[in-house]
Amino acid sequence: MPTATELAAYSLAAQHPVTRTWVADDVRRVLLAEQHALDVELATDLGIATVRAERFAPGHPPELLLNRWTPVGDLHAMLSMRYEGGDATKPFVDATPLTRPVGAGDLQALAEAARREYGVLEPRYVRLWSAAPIGHFPGTGVDRRFMAGLVSELRSHLTSPPELRFAPAKDLANYPRAVAAYEAIDRAHPGHPDQAKIEPAENLAESVEAGLLFDVLVDGEWAGYVCAFVNEETLGMPAYVVRELILDPAYRGRGYGRYLPTLLTEALPDERPILLGVIHANNRSALEAAKASGRIDIGGWFQVPL
Repeated sequence: MPTATELAAYSLAAQHPVTRTWVADDVRRVLLAEQHALDVELATDLGIATVRAERFAPGHPPELLLNRWTPVGDLHAMLSMRYEGGDATKPFVDATPLTRPVGAGDLQALAEAARREYGVLEPRYVRLWSAAPIGHFPGTGVDRRFMAGLVSELRSHLTSPPELRFAPAKDLANYPRAVAAYEAIDRAHPGHPDQAKIEPAENLAESVEAGLLFDVLVDGEWAGYVCAFVNEETLGMPAYVVRELILDPAYRGRGYGRYLPTLLTEALPDERPILLGVIHANNRSALEAAKASGRIDIGGWFQVPL
């Protein structure tokens, strides 16, 4: 079993080359090692495995829920049993990190390893990370993409329309309106609930306390929420991560989405150099808005069906 520091080195090698210019490698290795310490713990701690087995796989031995450092051809993979959104009916196998960046020739062998190690739990797919663009691996399913940019560059990328402004949210008085906005989008786009869900109120309350939840205003009227939080575990980069971004349906279709990251970066303190958001690859409108704002796709997950 490798150490968390060794896993961090493998993860760093798989990152988008542009991001290697944003944060020094030695900084990222430390942050990635903190993140991968949990992977090592999940491979060795039978107590945690017991709790996970009781929740997700009752009747199966706890050892089955341990992570596995598994040889796959000329590489090793950290295989881990996961469940989408903590839903026991949606099992999959995560295969991250690997001892080198994944290639198309590795996919079949990784799928076979996942079946061998966790097949009794009937996982639906293997999830892998790659800095390669969407569609790079034929025959795979899409998952979430990481859209990021330097705060300093995003601030000057676009000039926002004069009627569009941000105001720090003092409370969650408009949260029911945000919930209604999600419900309206879900009705219009049946695939949307699998792509994005509104953040729980308690998470947004944390951002209110931190001064990182903003009301979107159009001509002074409430039009949506944009929210961020501080995170140094996502890809080992000190970043502001977009926690929520929603426009009321009455204000959608006007092209405002592309300006929201600009306004957000203008409102953020100068404490983190990067703005990062996670968007499902099937949410094309959100991806296009993120690209138009100046953010770039720095990689994401893809799925190998089982």
